[in-house]
Amino acid sequence: MAKYSEKNFKVNEMHCNKIEDLINDDEEVLWKGNPKKSAFIFSKIFNFLPFALLWVLFDGFFIYGMIATGTMDQLSTYLIVFFALFFLIHLAPFWIWLSNVLTAFAQYKNIEYALTSKRIIIRTGIIIDIKNIYYADIQSVNVKVGLIDRMFKVGDVYITSKLEKAVLLDIEDPYRILNILQKIVNDIKTDIYYPNDLRPKENKGYKTKYIGEVKGKDKN
Repeated sequence: MAKYSEKNFKVNEMHCNKIEDLINDDEEVLWKGNPKKSAFIFSKIFNFLPFALLWVLFDGFFIYGMIATGTMDQLSTYLIVFFALFFLIHLAPFWIWLSNVLTAFAQYKNIEYALTSKRIIIRTGIIIDIKNIYYADIQSVNVKVGLIDRMFKVGDVYITSKLEKAVLLDIEDPYRILNILQKIVNDIKTDIYYPNDLRPKENKGYKTKYIGEVKGKDKN
């Protein structure tokens, strides 16, 4: 039996800063893109904003009341510290929103999507995270276009596979990407499950590489 070493399975992160670094020799990029910057940043600012503001106003009302009524002057130093720590923790929704806003540009810089002849590659995160979804595992692909998405003429592509879920955020022309994905998934699954004896002459069998044509193919 062959001996396996962990070294054979490790990916050198220093050489995987871009999706191009992850593409194999027998793999072709069919489409590559990233979120529309204005839509992504705007959504980070305004998503969760109403709830965060209401939370701040709610806590601010109590803090102002304690100060205005002189309650704070009657408290010991320990109680003042306790209340200060309490409200710092209680304002967690606001801190979460603020963190998302402050890190939005760093997040956007690292987001990149690619559809290859074998898989979907999703690169995200402030600390880079790579996710691979193979077409044969995909169960459904859907598009969601919200109010903010309509303003910026973008949409989110939701992908559900046997093992995980993923979203391609704020994609321009999301319905074209949906059609591309549906075509690839259908072609590959048909090629895998189509009975050999009934294959048409032009279908030589599944060769682990998608070679179908994609209309409107982009290569960035």
